[in-house]
Amino acid sequence: MEENNNLETQATKPSGEYGGDQIQILEGLEAVRKRPGMYIGTTASRGLHHLVYEIVDNAVDEALAGFCDNIDVTINPDNTITVEDNGRGIPVGINHKAGRPAVEVVFTILHAGGKFGGGGYKVSGGLHGVGASVVNALSDWLEVQVFNEGKIYQQRYERGKVCYDLKVVGECDPARTGSRITFKPDATIFTETTVYEFDVLKRRLREMAFLTKGLMITLTDLRRDETDTAEGEWAPHVESFRYEGGISEFVTYLNKHKTPLYEQVMYFEGDKGGVHVEVALQHNDSYNESIYTFVNNINTPEGGTHLEGFKTALTKIFNDYGRTNKIIKDNEDNLSGEDIREGLTAIISVKIEDPQFEGQTKQKLGNSEARTAVNSVFSEQLTYFLEQNPQVAKLTLEKAVLAQRARDAARKARDLTRRKSALDGMGLPGKLADCSDKDPKNCEIFIVEGDSAGGSAKSARQRATQAILPLRGKILNVEKAREDRIYGNAEIKAMITAFGTGIHQDFDITKLRYDKIIIMTDADVDGAHIATLMLTFLYRFMPELIKTGHVYLAQPPLYKLEKNKKTWYAYSDEELNQILTEVGRDNNNKIQRYKGLGEMDPEQLWETTMDPEKRILLRVGLAEDEESDVDMTFTTLMGDNVEPRREFIEKNAKFVKNLDI
Repeated sequence: MEENNNLETQATKPSGEYGGDQIQILEGLEAVRKRPGMYIGTTASRGLHHLVYEIVDNAVDEALAGFCDNIDVTINPDNTITVEDNGRGIPVGINHKAGRPAVEVVFTILHAGGKFGGGGYKVSGGLHGVGASVVNALSDWLEVQVFNEGKIYQQRYERGKVCYDLKVVGECDPARTGSRITFKPDATIFTETTVYEFDVLKRRLREMAFLTKGLMITLTDLRRDETDTAEGEWAPHVESFRYEGGISEFVTYLNKHKTPLYEQVMYFEGDKGGVHVEVALQHNDSYNESIYTFVNNINTPEGGTHLEGFKTALTKIFNDYGRTNKIIKDNEDNLSGEDIREGLTAIISVKIEDPQFEGQTKQKLGNSEARTAVNSVFSEQLTYFLEQNPQVAKLTLEKAVLAQRARDAARKARDLTRRKSALDGMGLPGKLADCSDKDPKNCEIFIVEGDSAGGSAKSARQRATQAILPLRGKILNVEKAREDRIYGNAEIKAMITAFGTGIHQDFDITKLRYDKIIIMTDADVDGAHIATLMLTFLYRFMPELIKTGHVYLAQPPLYKLEKNKKTWYAYSDEELNQILTEVGRDNNNKIQRYKGLGEMDPEQLWETTMDPEKRILLRVGLAEDEESDVDMTFTTLMGDNVEPRREFIEKNAKFVKNLDI
């Protein structure tokens, strides 16, 4: 693991002017409560948790500037949040432009902060000064305390409005500096939920700690579980994160359930043209690449110029090394970027003063200087590393050569499939019962396991808009297979052809033939396994279908209950008990437990599972801050290593309901 040679900024607090006039005012706060989605994306659970990230981001900015090395996040018993740091503390002096204390300006005026050329920060994350005021505007109340020069300053706001002037409420150790912010989300804004999830916060805070070497972040949950009734046995749930190795340890963490190709994580760091570059990478024996990119600790799931610089350098340097050392022969083609990235886990993190984001969701970096900086720093240091570590270079290139041969075989299989389709005039699989409507926006496809369920579904469907594709048995586990085997598998080939988008580098979402891809399996262990295999395939080869919300899981009922010529369907044991309580528990109930979809006649299958007016569908989604954990989950569940899978099952078995073995 790489040691951090640049921790001086973390260990000491450099001097830096950060007073009232370093806070720059850009505009007011009026619109936030009217259109919260514009500022935090959504008022559902994700937006609720985003409030915490915004406050923590401001503390992390202090760490990036070298003034903070400890952040405490606490979920209080009343589900309020407290974030405390040991940075410089939000300035309490008067901002002369506003005529008010700077801390009040930060929390009550949109786009006010130390991130707009006022000299407060060189680089920053968050929403560029929006964070504190938006959190204040969307909270029932917010209270801020600042520790500075031996005094504790305090101010309170309710729904963004000042309750009282900033005042001194106590004394503290003169050496103590920092800020403590406590807020309660407004239930009139967050109508879906105001309950924080420990694991969701933990995932994001752990990522922040990985990205900021030496920073300690502690998450504490003071809420007492309803099941904890015994006195004296309860203790708060506390987890702390600190990584001296930074993103090197991030790569090790992501690869912990995989088998690394070589022991050492490559780590490179440098500055070029005002851009600070960090790159960490390690290959493993899987067939999937996992690359995550960040700008000022902000996740950029759509990549951008920093990712382009990394890929270009990686491909060129490995090919140059391979040719120079005769690993790639003169008569052989260069390795493609995909070949070299097979089994690669990498983190690219850049710090840049004025990041420019592109794309509809602003998740793609556009700064050209980032491409140049990453390419330059990474190229130079990777070249030197490979010369010093020839065994690592040899192992990586040998794996890439095997990947190249498999990709060539896959291309030939793909081209053969295309030629056959063109010759016989039948591009779609024969087992597909397609819909007659040709507008993809109106169409959906049910992926059904087995001929029996497929027959019922074909009879039940609405022919104009619902297509049925029955699969035979369990599909190939793509977590353990290269692309050439994928194209050799009839069931997966049928799905690829039916969807129309292609996979990997051929993927084109504009060619998607159905707006909804619905996985419909039996409600038992085998059905869950088949659904997981399908999701693994979609996540590894067509992730955009999941990210854009086109993938669903059907929810067939578990029970059918008949009484007095009336019928009820129950989708869980709890729902069955509720129905029995309402209709009475007696011998006149005839309760049927469905073992599979094939047990339902077409009318029942339509009524319970396929009718758009009555059915229950679960949309499979993927948030940008979840991808690394989702990647690890698929590796754990579907990879070669048995022990991590056993640990996962033992840890999560208690959460399983309606298990039918």
